Amino acid sequence: MNRENRLRIALTKGRLLDKSVELFTAMGLDCTPIEHPGRRLVHAIPNYPLDAVLAKAPDVITYVEHGVCDLGIVGKDTILEQGRTFYEVLDLGFGKCRFALAVKEGSDFYGTYQTRRIASKYPNVARAFFEKKGMDVDIIKIEGSVELAPILGLADAIVDIVETGATLRENGLVPIEDVAQVSARLIVNTASMKLHKEAIEDFIARCEAELERRA
Repeated sequence: MNRENRLRIALTKGRLLDKSVELFTAMGLDCTPIEHPGRRLVHAIPNYPLDAVLAKAPDVITYVEHGVCDLGIVGKDTILEQGRTFYEVLDLGFGKCRFALAVKEGSDFYGTYQTRRIASKYPNVARAFFEKKGMDVDIIKIEGSVELAPILGLADAIVDIVETGATLRENGLVPIEDVAQVSARLIVNTASMKLHKEAIEDFIARCEAELERRA
């Protein structure tokens, strides 16, 4: 079957990939090639007109936005940070966590008129959050363990993804406000939605049916 008759979906490597495979398998798709990928990065689903591309989360958005992949599965965290242009069509309900604002235990973050410094791996998410509050803050981009920033006195607070909160507690930090809820989302290229409307709608319907069955 040629490319024109097959959809291409970009899947985020790691935990979201495992959950995506679990969902697809429950939908009746033969995911054997993805379960044992070896070094291959593009895999054909044998019993459904779909090719899976394994990629890092930011690249999933890039591939979908540029139309080399028709669909993608990526965390809402990456969508919020990168933005860009595509359709976000379905909350898949797995990969759940949240963005939170966290400070050193005992500190009064809102009790000063000074410009606060915020450290985050997600500067756009942090900036948008404080813009909505009308607060003037300095955003510091951190690539590694963002919890270090308040400990070392680099920042007054952090905006980061929180699951259990254990890492925050172990480093003397506490979440004081939720910024956004995060989970895996199905995204679709805007042109593909028109060019492959029937095929994409079939795939979305299969996803929805399985999610409803689980609910």
